[in-house]
Amino acid sequence: MADPSIPIVDIHTHMYPPSYLKLLSSRTTVPYIHQPSDQSADPRLIILASDDDPSRPQSARGRPVDSTYSSFDEKRRFMALHGITCSVVSLANPWLDFLEPTDALATAQEINDDLDSGCRENNTSTQAGSQERPLKLYAFGCLPLSAPAADVVSEIHRLKSLAHIKGVIMGTTGLGRGLDDPALDPIFSALASTATLIFLHPHYGLPDAAFGGSEVVALSGHVLPLALGFPLETTIAVSRMYLSGVFDRHPDLQLLLAHSGGTLPFLAGRIESCVAHEREFVANGGPKQGPKRSIWDVLQTNIYLDAVIYGQPGLKAAIESSGSADRVMFGTDHPFFPPLGDKDGMWLSVESNKAAIDGCFEQDEKARRKVLGGNAIRVLGLYL
Repeated sequence: MADPSIPIVDIHTHMYPPSYLKLLSSRTTVPYIHQPSDQSADPRLIILASDDDPSRPQSARGRPVDSTYSSFDEKRRFMALHGITCSVVSLANPWLDFLEPTDALATAQEINDDLDSGCRENNTSTQAGSQERPLKLYAFGCLPLSAPAADVVSEIHRLKSLAHIKGVIMGTTGLGRGLDDPALDPIFSALASTATLIFLHPHYGLPDAAFGGSEVVALSGHVLPLALGFPLETTIAVSRMYLSGVFDRHPDLQLLLAHSGGTLPFLAGRIESCVAHEREFVANGGPKQGPKRSIWDVLQTNIYLDAVIYGQPGLKAAIESSGSADRVMFGTDHPFFPPLGDKDGMWLSVESNKAAIDGCFEQDEKARRKVLGGNAIRVLGLYL
C-alpha cells in the first residue's frame, strides 16, 4: 500500500480524448484507427509506418486500442492501483504533425479544450473523514505545429487561460525540419516568455537501415524501435538544438525530456568533449558559431528528465547529469507496456520505475519524495 502522505505525480501518461479518437478514426492513412468488422474486437491503432504492413490483415496491424487509452475511469483505476495521486496526461504520438495547415489550429483548440474539461470534470474531491488524497488530473496541451507560426503562438498564449493545462507536448520534428529550425524561434520565444514547459517526446525513431534493415526490425517486434530508436531520436533532437544555439538564444526555455532524456545523460560528457575539440567552431578558431554554453549548464538549467528508465543505472545517470534530484520526475508511460498476463495486476513498467527510485534513494527520503511528486508539484504549480 502506498504511503498517502507522499504525493506521487505521474508526469508521463497518455490519453486520447474523444476529439482525437474521432480524428484518427476518420483517416485511412498513417496515423489512423482501424475499426474491425468484428464488433467484439478492439479498434487497431496504426501510428508507425512499419505497423501498416500490407502483408498483414488490418485487424492484426498496429496495436489494440482499448478503453485504457481514452477512459478517465480507467486512468483513475490505474492511479488507485499504483498509489498515484496525480496524473499529468498528454496526447500520445504522433500528436498533430500530420494535419493540413488550414485545419491545425481549430483541431488543436478542440483537443486542448477536451483535455482541460476532461481533467476538470474527473478530478475527485476528498470525502469527509477520509485519509486518502483526492485523485487529481492535469494535462499537457498540443500545438498546431503545421499551422502558420502566428497560429501556434496564439494557441500557446490561449493555453495559459485553461486551468488544467500545465505545459505542452511536442515531437522532435518541430515544423518538419527538426528542433534546430530557425523558423521555430518565435514559437520558442512564446513558450519561454509564458513559462510554458515543453514535454519533448519521440515518435519517428531511426530508419530501419540503422538496425540492419526492415527484416531485422521485424524479427524484434517493437523492441529495436522502442528500446533504441526512441531514446536516440530524443538524444539527436536535443543535441541539434544545443549545437545550433537554441539554448543560447532562449535561455529561459524549459524542456522535460521523455525516457530520461534518451542517451543524453550518458553521452553529455562526450558531446562536451567533441564541442571543445571542434575546429569549425569560433571558440576553437573556426568560422562557425557553435554553442556558447556548456552542455552541463543546459542540462542543469533548461532540462528536466522523467524517470521512465526502468532501472537504477539509467536513473543514476539522469540524476547525476541533472546536478541533483530536483530536475527528475516520476512517470509511467501508461497505457503503453501493459501486463501481458494478469490484466488486473500491477504493471511491471510502473513497479520497475518505482523500484529504481527507491533503490537510488534508500538513504535520502527527501530526494525520493521530490522525484516521486514534489518536483512536478513545484515546477508545474499543481494543486493537490
